[in-house]
Amino acid sequence: MNTGVKIGIVGACAAALAATGIGAYGVVHERTSGAAGGDEVTADSGLRASPVTTSPPADADAVRSARAFLDSWSDQRLQEAAGRTDAPTAAGGALEGYTQGLHLRKLRFHHVRAAGPSAVTQGATRVTFDVTADVAGGTWTYRSALAVRRNRGGRVAVHWDKTVLHPGLGRDESLTAGDLPLDADAVQVVASDGRTKLSSFPSLRAMAATIRHNAKPTGGSGGTGVSAVGPGGKDARTLHVFTKGRPPVIRTTIDASLQAVAEKAVGDSHLRGKPTGAVALDWRTGHILAVAHTGTDGDIAINGIKSPGSTMKIITSAALFDQAGLTANSPAPCTGSVVANSQRFHNDPGVRANPGATVAQAFTVSCNTSFIKEGFRHLVHDGDASALHAEAVNVFGMGSWSIGGGVATTDPSIPPDVRGGDQAAQFIGQGKVTATPLFMASVAATVRNGGFEQPVILPGQHQVSAPRPISARTAGYLRSMMRDVAVRGTAAPRLASLVGVGAKTGTAEEADHTNGWLTAYGSRIAAAALVEGGRSGVDSAGYVVRRLLTAR
Repeated sequence: MNTGVKIGIVGACAAALAATGIGAYGVVHERTSGAAGGDEVTADSGLRASPVTTSPPADADAVRSARAFLDSWSDQRLQEAAGRTDAPTAAGGALEGYTQGLHLRKLRFHHVRAAGPSAVTQGATRVTFDVTADVAGGTWTYRSALAVRRNRGGRVAVHWDKTVLHPGLGRDESLTAGDLPLDADAVQVVASDGRTKLSSFPSLRAMAATIRHNAKPTGGSGGTGVSAVGPGGKDARTLHVFTKGRPPVIRTTIDASLQAVAEKAVGDSHLRGKPTGAVALDWRTGHILAVAHTGTDGDIAINGIKSPGSTMKIITSAALFDQAGLTANSPAPCTGSVVANSQRFHNDPGVRANPGATVAQAFTVSCNTSFIKEGFRHLVHDGDASALHAEAVNVFGMGSWSIGGGVATTDPSIPPDVRGGDQAAQFIGQGKVTATPLFMASVAATVRNGGFEQPVILPGQHQVSAPRPISARTAGYLRSMMRDVAVRGTAAPRLASLVGVGAKTGTAEEADHTNGWLTAYGSRIAAAALVEGGRSGVDSAGYVVRRLLTAR
């Protein structure tokens, strides 16, 4: 279980414009209202080399020069406009790039006003103006400014700087309009509904971040607007949006409504804040529908590796049926205690001795001594106690799963080479046996489905197969026995009223406390829960699983 954005910079040719779906636009001219003629500064005027005065031009002179420049620009007399600057060659190329890159159709300037001495350009008067540009995708309006200065010969000219085109434009940037690039940082990891963000659920925030980093998104669009792009169309920055895009998404198998239920279930008041983890699967497909947890030690739903207690009796029973030929009605006497490999084992309080018990009856009341005695008798041969491990691997798919998206999960463990008292303890889910709620939910799912489907969180993720399917005979026995547990056995206080539910409870000793387990299946899902410090499976994990099974 362990784990181009392509920016089209369109040139001037009509064929390239047509390829974008925008077409070649005729430029409509509109002069600024009230514009007055100014001194024309030509490319050979020598302004670049001429010294400038240290005193800014008068406001009226600066506005007159600015309006003359803007009128030429709006009329698309670009060389004339460039000639009214102190750098005609650079200005001409930049103005041409503005027209082509934006697919400019119409350009207007308004509110041309002097704004006092320039704080940036020495000896210049700052002139502000509003720009309205009809470009590919819509109409773009923004506020801009330029500086006007006078040489010592008395001529005034617009001081050329690329920020005349737009105040936010960098030295090596140009402007484009049309399709905006996809924002790689906008990728969303969503539930199976394609809308609900996994990050909206507290238990899934870390998982969503991992999936976002490792899985490939699909779909999405950048929308339309205006961008500033660096050389070669790289490092695009969005300056204005006409139509919003759709972020690319990574769709998971999570059921948003069931996840919401799971988040509340692990915080059930009966648990009194104890660390809890729960997993729900679609037992037909192995799709992970919900993962929820509390506590401070990470996600115990998929990484809480603990002894699973009597929930392991599902696998023990399957091994007795498959490898020893027993049936649900085979004798399995329930005694008060039993000794195996010089270690004495007892039943949980409340389990009455029943010398005439069958495997099914022992399973229903969760008699430890029955399963230790029959397991040790039928499944340990000449010191070899690997039969339970083999059943877990071959039928229930135990191994290293990849659920997808780089999400790390912790492998269960049923060692094939246990010794001493652990040879008996394994049959009741103690000793060196460990599991997670994810694995135990899969065990219940395998019984209900009649075959193992490896849990995954990404649709289409590769699912490993178990070496062989569970036999119809064994699955039938287990479904009948798990149904009895839910209706009249150890899970009945929580699940007896539910139709079509099969379950198995578990209580496992750990250091100075016990952990409560319950795994079950219903009409659609298989679920398992672990409550650290739960005094019994039914009185802790039982509350969580019931809420999952009854979710609408």
